[in-house]
This record gives sequence, structure tokens and C-alpha cells, in this order.
Amino acid sequence: MSTPLRKTWTTRVGFVLASAGAAVGLGAIWKFPYMAGSNGGSAFLFPYLLLSFTVGLTLLVCEMALGRAGKGGIVTAYRRLAGIRWVPWGYIGVLTGFLVLSFYSAIGGWTLAYFSDALTGVTLITSKEELGAHFAELTSNPVMALGYQWLFLMINCLIVAFDVTKGIERVSKILMPLLFVLMLILIGRGLTLPGAMEGVSYLFSFDVDKLNWTSLLQAMGFTFFSLALGCGCMLTYGSYLSEDTNLVKGCLQITTLTSLSSILGGLMIMPAVFAFGLEPNGGPGLTFMTMPAVFAQLPFGQGFAILFYLCIMVAAVTSSVSMIEMVIAFLIDEHNMPRPKAAVLTTMGLAVVGTLPCLSFGILSDVTFFNGKTFFDIFDFLTSNLSLPLGGLVILYLAGYRCWDSVKDTILGGRADASPGLLRLLRISMLVLSPILVMTVLITGLM
Repeated sequence: MSTPLRKTWTTRVGFVLASAGAAVGLGAIWKFPYMAGSNGGSAFLFPYLLLSFTVGLTLLVCEMALGRAGKGGIVTAYRRLAGIRWVPWGYIGVLTGFLVLSFYSAIGGWTLAYFSDALTGVTLITSKEELGAHFAELTSNPVMALGYQWLFLMINCLIVAFDVTKGIERVSKILMPLLFVLMLILIGRGLTLPGAMEGVSYLFSFDVDKLNWTSLLQAMGFTFFSLALGCGCMLTYGSYLSEDTNLVKGCLQITTLTSLSSILGGLMIMPAVFAFGLEPNGGPGLTFMTMPAVFAQLPFGQGFAILFYLCIMVAAVTSSVSMIEMVIAFLIDEHNMPRPKAAVLTTMGLAVVGTLPCLSFGILSDVTFFNGKTFFDIFDFLTSNLSLPLGGLVILYLAGYRCWDSVKDTILGGRADASPGLLRLLRISMLVLSPILVMTVLITGLM
């Protein structure tokens, strides 16, 4: 049976921006600042950069190549390229992406709430106590928290129900560059605040004494999260990649944009954290309790707040769409389900399961497991530190060994001038370097 034709990105720029948008969103602006703040700043940043351009880039190439060669989502590609015995690993990947979006959508709801507040100027305050109280009210009120989460999921549902590929590509070309411009403006203003340079020093002054297994483990987990690796999101995006696109170059550009956005996210948040006397290890709410104070100090601060939360909201949607698209691609490819029906069913499932992490900051905050972990913490830990690295090992094995001929052909893309040295380097990384690093993280995560 012939492989059905599959839609492709219309331009390489669109592919790079859409793929980077799948990672840049809340990974850079929300998660990186508080992860760096909780793990010694530079002791987290430098390992993250090193891991991103080694194991992260290798895994990204592997995922994209498997997707383009298999011309389908993770389950379909595994069946076509590796055989029926590898299908269960595809199911695990789909489940992982589903769980990530279950807690990610709670944060996406926060962006909608803060965008709504920015329109009225409610959050333009500098008091640390008031900022914390406002965030606590949002996250602890079940009606508000669930309402915004479900609204966020409905937006995703509408996008994927009406051809996600073209929609994301068009939006990414406009809003991702705009997001970078706004980040630079806010960084420039934040650096002029008294005490801001302490935040810069915290990020870039490397102290080897702060480097430990915990920071390395967290950096590796964030590498998977920031590049959306291990569950099949990028594999699905790779299945929409045309044969004439330079896959390795595109993956390098995606990794560079993602890493740069994380650094900019840190520079946007950390100087303000130190300037306003907040704790750098403030946790998931750090971004939402810091940026309003910066906007309050800016001329036309409300306008900047509206643009910022609009962009971060769209960046959040761009990221989440890649995860929901992976689940929908599975339902379409494997069960011939119409796209609108697949979108609705997936959204309903996410709304139900996502209730647990969403309410972890409110009425379920006292429900903890495994040394005080809430449902939100458990979803984050299981995916970032366990199932994503495990999925990464499977991808490395399939791409570097079992399906190497197909992967090699799709990496070459019909170009006779492709460097044999590059292929050898990639395969060594697939079979030796990357598996060692991923195994280290996986074993450490189980201890």
C-alpha cells in the first residue's frame, strides 16, 4: 500500500519558526527563569547550552528525520520504519505529550488571565506582597483557574480543527519575531533598574561549586522540554517537512533560536527579580509575579503589558498546538478519525486530566506524593525526567541503528554534496555520546 501524500511546510523559514515556536513559548519565558533560579543560575545555564547543542541537537535531527522518513506521527512512523513491535513505544510518546499538555495548559490559562488583566491595567503594581497575592488568587480559585485552562484548550481545539500546519506557520512568521523584539525592549528597560546587574551576574558568573548532579539533571530535563523532544512532537512536525529542505541546517537553526530565547527569557526576568528583592527560586509563578512590576515602571506600561501577554499567550498556543497536534495526528493516522472529531475528543480528555495539575496550586495543594510532590510536580517530573529521556533513548536507537538507512537517506535529502564527516559525527552522537548522557539523566531521575 502506498504512503499517502502529506502536507508540507510552505517555506523553510515557516518550518523553522513554527518548530522553534513549539519550544520557545513558555519554555523560555516561564520555565527557564525559575529553573535557572532554583539551580544556581549559571550552574544551570551552561550545562543546558552544552546539552542543547550536543544531545539536544542530535535528538532533534533524529526526530525530524524519523518523521520525514516515516511520513506520519510517532506511532505510524515507528510501524512503517521499525515494525509492529515498536508501536507500543509510540503509544508511550503520545501519552507523554498528552500529560505534558495536561499541566502546560494550566500555565497557558495563566497567560490568558494576565492578558485579560493587562487590558484593564489590574496587574500594573510594584508591591511584592500584592503581586504574590494576585497570583495566588488566580491559581487557588478553582473557577478562575479551570475556566482559563479550558478556554486555552478550546483555542487549541479551534486551531487544530482548521488545519494546524498552515495556521501555525502563518502566525509564527509574524508573532515569533515580534516576541523577540518585545523581549529585547523589556530587557533593556529591566537592566536599568537598581540592582538589576546582580541578576545578570547570577546568570553568567560561573561558579563550579554550584554545579552538581541536581543542576545537571534539571538542565537535561529542560533540554528535552525546551526542544519538545522525546515524545514525538518534533517527529510529527518532521513528517510535514518537504524532501528538499536541509534538515540538519534547519535543526541547528531551531536549536539556536530556542537556546537564544531561553537566555533572553532569563535576562528579561532575573534582573527584575533581584531589582525588586524577589527570590530567584520563586518557582513556577516567578514570571507572573515579576513582569507586572517591570511594566509598572515603564512609560506606557499598560501598552507593553498588553503586547507582552498577547505574545506570550500566542507563544504558549504555538507550543501547545505541537503537542495536541501529535495526539490528533495519531487519531487521524491510526484510526482514520476526522480532524474535527479528533480535536474535540483530545481537548475533552485534556480538560479532564488537566484538572489535577491545574488545581495543584489551590484546593489540591495539600494532596502530595513522593516527598511532597503535587499533581503538577508529578506530571512535570514524570515527563521531563523520566518518560521524555526514555523516549529519547528509543528515538536514538531507531535513528542511529535500526532505521539508519532510512534516516541517512532523509538527512541527505538527495544532495550529493552532503558531508560524509557530518553523517559519521551524527551517528557517533546517536550511538555513543547522546545515549550515555540520556542514560545518566534517566538513572539519576530514578534514584
